[in-house]
Amino acid sequence: MTIPSPLLSRPGAVEAAGADAGVASHYGEPLREQRALAAGTAVVDLSHRGVVTVSGPDRLSWLNTLSSQQVTNLAPGESSELLLLSVQGRIDFDARVVDDGGTTWLIVEAAEAAPLAEFLNRMKFMLRVEVADVSNDWAVVGSTKAVPEWSGLLAWQDPWPHVSAGGFSYATVSEERHPGLERPWFEYLVPSSALEETVAGRPLAGVLAAEALRVAAWRPRIGAETDDKTIPHELDLLRTAVHLAKGCYKGQETIARVHNLGHPPRRLVFLQLDGSQHTMPAAGSAVLVGDRKVGAVTSVAQHYEMGPVALAVIKRSVASDEILTVLDGDEPYTASQELIVAPDAGQVVGRQTGFLRGPR
Repeated sequence: MTIPSPLLSRPGAVEAAGADAGVASHYGEPLREQRALAAGTAVVDLSHRGVVTVSGPDRLSWLNTLSSQQVTNLAPGESSELLLLSVQGRIDFDARVVDDGGTTWLIVEAAEAAPLAEFLNRMKFMLRVEVADVSNDWAVVGSTKAVPEWSGLLAWQDPWPHVSAGGFSYATVSEERHPGLERPWFEYLVPSSALEETVAGRPLAGVLAAEALRVAAWRPRIGAETDDKTIPHELDLLRTAVHLAKGCYKGQETIARVHNLGHPPRRLVFLQLDGSQHTMPAAGSAVLVGDRKVGAVTSVAQHYEMGPVALAVIKRSVASDEILTVLDGDEPYTASQELIVAPDAGQVVGRQTGFLRGPR
């Protein structure tokens, strides 16, 4: 159960709902807060996030055998991202990873912490590892800039949109032109008892601001862009969360088969929504080509510069120049698509052309 943040007592705080319940959606001025967060002058309360620790001398090699990522030699303070997959290669957990030299910290969505800790405890066998859900003891604070005064705190730095070692870009733009470069992202681990003292005097932004910057950066979020069928290729997660040359792990066969020989059935797309309407569609709204449903909106935001924007997951076969319609109930919204995952993603063996870029 998520414990409401003490920062909800700040003037103007409006609590978020759904996956972000327990922290402020905004503090009265969402767009101003978003500008401040983008500029690095405000921080965002993410204390509803789940935090799971793995300690013990076998922790990194053990996580390496379970996950999609190469973390055996993760250095203290170094950040990474890992996926835990089903046998079919579908995403079960997506964890932000940072190690302090004695403990590996996994930052996850609020609803994922208890199931993740339970899963990891089932997989311990005789190894020297200890797993704990410490979500109630630790809070997370987000920022687009490193905070010098917090240099003593452990921080996860989002590798997105850089292509990690062993990763692969499915995006239609080069890393140098990726909009994610405009959103550097840090998540600081703060003792829950020290949260108010740590952020004292700093301007706060709500999670609406953080979500708008995430959507503009094309950054997928588990529980939003994912469902029970999602494979990493569909969301361009091979760039940061999958090491294509590491050893065996659950789901690896699907990762390799789709990447080398096939195509993911769906693709993540960025939508610019018609800004002339005074409302925005809800997440889950249908995406149509003509009268045919081809996908669904996964995240919606009001961006301080671009206006209403969204992420959606649509069928791979949708032409890249199609004008789409988002239908929320009886309310249609015209949407122009900006490619994220290339329509020709996958099937890289023997192919010399296309959008795709290989691992470093």
